[in-house]
Amino acid sequence: MSGGVDSATAAARAVDAGHEVTGVHLALSRNPSSYRTGARGCCTLEDARDARRAADVIGIPFYVWDMAERFHRDVVEDFVAEYAAGRTPNPCLRCNEKIKFAAVLDKALALGFDAVCTGHYARIQDGVLHRAADPGKDQSYVLAVLTSEQIAHAMFPLGDTPKAQVRAEAARRGLAVADKPDSHDVCFIADGDTRGFLAGQLGAAPGRIVDQSGAVVGEHEGTYGFTVGQRRGLRMGTPAGDGKPRYVLDIEPVTRTVTVGSAEALDVTEITAARPVWTGCDPPDQPRDCLVQLRAHGAVHACTAWRDGDGPHGEVLRIRLHHPARGVAKGQAAVLYDGDAVLGSGTISATVAPAPLAPAR
Repeated sequence: MSGGVDSATAAARAVDAGHEVTGVHLALSRNPSSYRTGARGCCTLEDARDARRAADVIGIPFYVWDMAERFHRDVVEDFVAEYAAGRTPNPCLRCNEKIKFAAVLDKALALGFDAVCTGHYARIQDGVLHRAADPGKDQSYVLAVLTSEQIAHAMFPLGDTPKAQVRAEAARRGLAVADKPDSHDVCFIADGDTRGFLAGQLGAAPGRIVDQSGAVVGEHEGTYGFTVGQRRGLRMGTPAGDGKPRYVLDIEPVTRTVTVGSAEALDVTEITAARPVWTGCDPPDQPRDCLVQLRAHGAVHACTAWRDGDGPHGEVLRIRLHHPARGVAKGQAAVLYDGDAVLGSGTISATVAPAPLAPAR
C-alpha cells in the first residue's frame, strides 16, 4: 500500500473478494521526508500515514517493511549507472522486477501469504498478463519483466476499471486518498529534474555535440543529460543547415559525444534485446509475428521476433519491425504482445537503421 488511491482500492477489493489481506507499506527512501513535492514522487512519511489510515478504514492489519537499502542498490544505483553508460532506463520496471515482485513476493511467500496484490492497472487471465481495460492507465509494459511464476502469485484487482471509477469507488468507501494526486515521473527525483539529479550523482563531464558529419555544433555538461530521440534542451549554438529540428541520435559516454541529426535518422528496423523473459508463453522455437511496445505508453509496432544465442551474455531477443520506428533508446524494454496479452520482454541493447536506398539509375 503506497499511500495512494489505487493500492488502497485494490486492498479493499481483495477483502471484498474474501481474501485474508494484510496491508504492507514499503519504506523505500533513506530520507522519507524528501521524495514528494506536490504531486511528484512518493515514499514520504505522509504516504506511510495515508496508507495506514486506509488500512484502518478497510479493517486490515498494516505493517511497514523497510526496503530502503535494497531499493537504493537495485533501482537508484542502477538508474544512475545506466545513464552513465549512455542508456535510458525505466526505474518503474526495475522496481517491479527487483523490489515488488522479487524482494516483497519472496518475503510474502516465506511468511505464508499466497500472493502480492497491488494497484497496478493490468489484468491476469488464465495465468497470462494482459493490458488493462483503461488504455490510458495500462501498466502491463512495466510488469512485463515478471516471470510466469511471479504472475501466478500476483493480483491486480483494478485492471478492469477506468481510473475515474476507481476514485469514485474510493470516495464511496470513505478512503481519504480518493482525491490524492498521482505521483509522476521518477519517484526518487521529487522535483522532476532528472538531469540535475544525475549531475549531482555523476558530476560534470563536459563534451561535444556533433552532427552526423562529425562537425561540432554544441557542448554539454554530461552525456547523462540526453536520451535518444530527445529534441528539447540540446542547447546548440549552430542551427541545422536545412532549418529543421535536430534530435539526439546516439550517446557515447566514453568519448563524451552526443550525436544529433534529423528525425528521419532516428528510424530503426531491427532491435536486439538482452535478458529475455517469457512472461506469457514458452520460449518460441520459431520466429513469431506479434506486436512490440518500445517505451512506456509508446506506440505499438508490428514485428517478427525470435530467440538468438549470439549475445555476449547468452540468449538475446531479435526483433524485426515491419515498418521503421523512431526514437528507440537502449536501456528501455521491448515488450512483445499477442493482441493485449504479454508474451515476453527484453532490455534493448542495440538497434539497426534501415538500409539506404540504392541510387536510381
